[in-house]
Amino acid sequence: MNIEKLFDMQRGLDRYIEEGHDLAGKNLFDQKVLALLVEIGELANETRCFKFWSTKGPSERSVILEEFVDGVHFILSLGIMGGFDQAKPSFEAGNVDQAQQFILVMESVHAFHKEKIKSNYEQLMNRYFELGDLLGFSPDEVEAAYIAKNEVNYERQKSGY
Repeated sequence: MNIEKLFDMQRGLDRYIEEGHDLAGKNLFDQKVLALLVEIGELANETRCFKFWSTKGPSERSVILEEFVDGVHFILSLGIMGGFDQAKPSFEAGNVDQAQQFILVMESVHAFHKEKIKSNYEQLMNRYFELGDLLGFSPDEVEAAYIAKNEVNYERQKSGY
């Protein structure tokens, strides 16, 4: 995965959105953190990894991957805001199940929200990409899906999404 390329793409999308919505100079940190938490919840919902009461399986892999890269967009954007756009993610999950990893990711989001330091951002990025590994996504798959979704996000902005 070429994470530098993804940071550059995200920087361009952020600038496009900020210019298009007259948001230049506005502090969007809290909104981006909340958006990331919502995306993580949507991802968890598609995996159904916590729904012990249900026999219905997870959504299609492509749906889960798209939800995953939605979160990547906000993680990159937060890294750019914090000046941490040199971070490189880890992809090897530890010895936890999906539900436990989701909780670790959410804890990392809250820690970064509370204290905007490099180590907290790197932990957030690593835990999120480790979740991607647990979900079975390769770095190359994530990069390709990010690029595809980035194009969709530009089209949505152009059409008044």
